[in-house]
Amino acid sequence: MITACTMKLKQTNFHIILVLILLSQLLAGCTPKNKTPLVVFAAGSLILPMQQVEKAFEKSRPDIDVNLEFHGSIQVLRHSAELHEPIDLVMSADHALIPMLMYTQDLPGTDIPYASWSMKFATNSMSLAYTPQSRYADEITPDNWFEILGRDDVRIGLSDPRFDASGYRTLMLLKLAEQVYSKEGIFSSVFGGQFTTPIRDLDRPEQTTILVPELLETKSGAKVFMRGSSIQLLSLLESGDIDYAFEYRSVIEQHKLEEIVLPDEINLGNPDHLQDYEKMVVKLDFQRFLTVEPLFRGEVIAYGLTIPADAPHPQEAEQFIQFLLGDEGRQIMSANHHPLLDPVTVDHPASLPESLQPLVQPGG
Repeated sequence: MITACTMKLKQTNFHIILVLILLSQLLAGCTPKNKTPLVVFAAGSLILPMQQVEKAFEKSRPDIDVNLEFHGSIQVLRHSAELHEPIDLVMSADHALIPMLMYTQDLPGTDIPYASWSMKFATNSMSLAYTPQSRYADEITPDNWFEILGRDDVRIGLSDPRFDASGYRTLMLLKLAEQVYSKEGIFSSVFGGQFTTPIRDLDRPEQTTILVPELLETKSGAKVFMRGSSIQLLSLLESGDIDYAFEYRSVIEQHKLEEIVLPDEINLGNPDHLQDYEKMVVKLDFQRFLTVEPLFRGEVIAYGLTIPADAPHPQEAEQFIQFLLGDEGRQIMSANHHPLLDPVTVDHPASLPESLQPLVQPGG
């Protein structure tokens, strides 16, 4: 005998099933039909401008569906060259990572490298980000910021230098600060005693080498909070879990954070101080990248991009690059405080797709 309660239960179950069917149909409808998917992996510092470029590009090319994914720069390239994911375009906050990780490794079963050219397309500089709620926000200045960071009760964010260019650049600029401010111990006042296995800095007259251990973990109660990429530190700043973090100036201005503008001698953004930057080397104290020497040299910040050799849709990737380097793409990047280089350069012009050659000049 079917009771009213049983009937009601069956109707309820039917409604649940109907909702689930409608929801699955709706989700299926979210995948555009008859569109070419373009998979772009990019450094986290490019999130806001690339999302706007994506929207504008798709408006001009409704037959293409851009799928963006963001990581620390090293991780971006590992997804292609080590994890063998099908990616159409990669963008790194450090152009030097592309030849390091992609020229030296071949597609499985071939003698074809993952990439044969790298385009320098944008620059940036490093600054110190904080909020009005940060400890000593009312005291910090361009002249005493390193003293504030050295205080025991100040919490500092660091992107993992094993995965993110911002992380190893942070280590470099703190060592450069010791020279600029003629004050030894700035580096150790921030990072000393914070890790179970310490980051070591080896000073030489001609070069400083910073050694990052394989196991980089902060101690319990450490004032340093580490995340996989610099963009992940923003939520910690906004929540008050950390007080300060070194970030790219473009990101700081996009998110309207408080900022200490660092001197050109240490911000890694001024070509006039290249000789200063080149004195810094960060070395991972283990073999991080198969056969590649894990060593990052100080230089002027330059973002790099390339189309992997196994890109499923290389022509669409070329069209995206053309749009990015065109008038509308340049306007979007400039509006996001991240202007493109002029000129944009490429290291191996002969390997560059023909459609992109008019947009660049030869350059290392």
